Amino acid sequence: MQPLTRVEGGAIPLGLKNVDTDIIIPARWLKTISRDGLGQGAFETLRAVPGNVIDDPAYAGAPILIAGDNFGCGSSREHAAWALGDLGIKVVIAPSFSDIFSGNAVKNGILPVVLAQSAVDRLLEVARQGEPITVDLETQTVTTPYQDRFAFTLDPFRRDCLLNGLDEIALTMARDTAIGAFEGARANGQPWLMRGTAI
Repeated sequence: MQPLTRVEGGAIPLGLKNVDTDIIIPARWLKTISRDGLGQGAFETLRAVPGNVIDDPAYAGAPILIAGDNFGCGSSREHAAWALGDLGIKVVIAPSFSDIFSGNAVKNGILPVVLAQSAVDRLLEVARQGEPITVDLETQTVTTPYQDRFAFTLDPFRRDCLLNGLDEIALTMARDTAIGAFEGARANGQPWLMRGTAI
């Protein structure tokens, strides 16, 4: 996972409330265990409507998505975070998120930013004007060229994981020495547990 410290660029002004994981990535796309290519299926039902905001050339390549309340509700499918990542989204800003989606987002290098509805409304305006938005995880602020400045908070552990690019595998590998020592001690102290196990 790549470290995430600062994201600057255009933002897709989605603004919809209660966008569930089935809207983010429909069930028919869940047959894969690969993250590659899921961006094609992201928001498939919304993109079927001509003139939709996801495919609007004005927002092509935007790394930020601005959504409404309760983003990522519904099932716990991690594919939703995979699809957003494959679409190029690094930050989602909304008034609230589903807890499971929020956790999956962080584990996949996507920053969920919770801001008050008034701040989200202002950022939707800025995005529709085509102006860039800057999200700085180190200072935990969202700023615009119009001198708007909105502070957000993030759980310190999740913040550290994103800043240092640590997913669950990297966190486990960081404890490799301690895990090896534990396994070695257990093999010596309780050898009957290790029968048939290569150490």
